[in-house]
Amino acid sequence: MCAGAQPNAGHIALARFEKRTPGFTLVTQNVDGLHERAGSRRALRLHGDIWTLRCVECGAARRDERVPPPELPPHCRCGGLMRPGVVWFGEALPEQAWQEAERAVRECEVLLVAGTSAVVYPAAWLIDVAREGGAAVIEVNLEETPYSEDVTISLRGRAGVILPKLLPEG
Repeated sequence: MCAGAQPNAGHIALARFEKRTPGFTLVTQNVDGLHERAGSRRALRLHGDIWTLRCVECGAARRDERVPPPELPPHCRCGGLMRPGVVWFGEALPEQAWQEAERAVRECEVLLVAGTSAVVYPAAWLIDVAREGGAAVIEVNLEETPYSEDVTISLRGRAGVILPKLLPEG
């Protein structure tokens, strides 16, 4: 990921929608911070944040967006190594983010699933949670997913192209 990466039109459409829709919750697997750069303020990041470093010794965390980092590998004040604040394979999702995401999906009327293969669990399970609760599920993805035939609406294309049409300004 490049430090100069900019949000696309899909990120921006979601941020605008959040501002005018009380109760909107953005649940993301993205770790790049582009939703926040687009203006989203209530993103639940299931897989963490690449710009947050955590000490493997004392657990301290700090945000650092410098690229490249001034020191490789980065170290904590305690002397321990710092690692990216992201969820690696085999690690549990952040408990608070997961609980908030699950609650939001259980209570939603519409779940918009954009830009995911829907094969990474437990995040993909949220589609089942929404369907069990009677929510409409709209999928936006380049390719068919394991859920494509079971969702309410399945749209093919780039999220950055389709989301602004689904969530227009205004």
